[in-house]
Amino acid sequence: MLAHNDKLLVAEHEMVKGWVGKAHSHPHDQVVYVMHGRLRATCQDTAFDVEAGDTFVVRGGVEHGASAVEDLLVIDVFTTVQRGFGCLTCICFGFAAPGER
Repeated sequence: MLAHNDKLLVAEHEMVKGWVGKAHSHPHDQVVYVMHGRLRATCQDTAFDVEAGDTFVVRGGVEHGASAVEDLLVIDVFTTVQRGFGCLTCICFGFAAPGER
């Protein structure tokens, strides 16, 4: 986690090529910014590739998932932090929170 308050959470996530996050949804909006690498994202059965410098928004309640086409670093911004970082992260792409890896 990079920063948070009661309304926003900013997190940095690294994934290795081949990583797959299961499809899920959550009530809060999410902004994803790709720092390096390439990600294949799926939102409501529509797949698209994003790479370094690209960003996209997932509205709350929309089913989405992702996979790492290359080693990848992303910055995620979530609205309305409702849970602890570990729980939020598990919901969002199956990441382990710091200390849970």
